[in-house]
Amino acid sequence: MSTGVQALARPRLRRRWADAPRHLLLGALLILTFYPFLFLLMTSLKSFAQFSHNFWLPGWPVELENYRGAFNAVYRYVLNSAFVTVTTLIGLLAVSSVSAYVFARFRFPGKGVLYYLIISLLMIPGVLTLIPAFMLMVRLRLAGSYGALILPYIAGGQVFAIFIMRGFFASLPEELFEASRIDGASEWQNFWHIALPLSKPILGTVAIMNVIGTWNDYIWPLVNLYDDRLYTLPMGLMAFQHAYYTNWGPLFAGYVLSSLPLLVLFLFTMRYFMRGITSGALKI
Repeated sequence: MSTGVQALARPRLRRRWADAPRHLLLGALLILTFYPFLFLLMTSLKSFAQFSHNFWLPGWPVELENYRGAFNAVYRYVLNSAFVTVTTLIGLLAVSSVSAYVFARFRFPGKGVLYYLIISLLMIPGVLTLIPAFMLMVRLRLAGSYGALILPYIAGGQVFAIFIMRGFFASLPEELFEASRIDGASEWQNFWHIALPLSKPILGTVAIMNVIGTWNDYIWPLVNLYDDRLYTLPMGLMAFQHAYYTNWGPLFAGYVLSSLPLLVLFLFTMRYFMRGITSGALKI
C-alpha cells in the first residue's frame, strides 16, 4: 500500500520541481512590482539623514512627523484637486453619456463618419495640442483659473469615454427601449430610466480612469495656473523640492497622502470597474 502511495506521489513531486523555476520567476517579478510601493512607505518615515545614509532599508526611529508636515503643506492642494476632479467628472459623464447614447441608439446621416472622426482624435498625442490649447485658453481669458483646467479635461476625456460607452449602449437589448416607447416614454426617459441604470459598471470604469488622469496631471496645471492658491496636488508636492536639496521624507509622505483618495475610490468602485472591463465595453 505504501509503495503505491509513493508511486503516486513521485509524479507530483517531479511536477513541483519542474514548476519551481516558473514560481521563482513569478516571485521575483512580484517583488520587483511591489518594492517601489514598499520603498515609498519606508522613505516617507525617514529623516533626511536616514535617507542619505540608509537608502534601501527601513530607518529607525520612524519619523511620523513627516506626515504631519506633509498634511499641513498639501491639504489645501488636495481640496483644489478634489474640486477640479469632481467638477470635471460630473461634466464628462454628463456630456459623454448623452453623446454615446445618441451614437448608439439613433440613426442620422453622417453618423458613422462623425463617430470615426471623433474617435480619430485618440491618435493625436496630447503634447501636440498643448500650445494651441493654451493659446485658446488665453483668448477665452480663462488662463490662470480653474476653467482652463476643467473645460479642456472634459473636452479631452470625452473622446475615450464616448468610445467605450457607445459600445456598451449599443449592446443593450432594443426590446427594452421598444417596450418603453409603446408605454409612451420619450427618448430622454429611455436614456435616464433604462440606459443609465444599466450602465453603472461602465460609468464606474470611465469615472475611475478619468479621476486618475485628472488627479495626477501635472503639465496642464503647470502651464495654466499662476496663483499658488489655485495649485493642484501634483504642483503642491513640488514645494518640498528646493533649489539645492530635496526633503525626501515629507515629499514621499505627501505622495502617500495624495494616493489615499485614489485608493479609497478604487476600493469602493472596484466591482463596478471589473464589471465594466469584463462586460464587453470595448467592443465597437
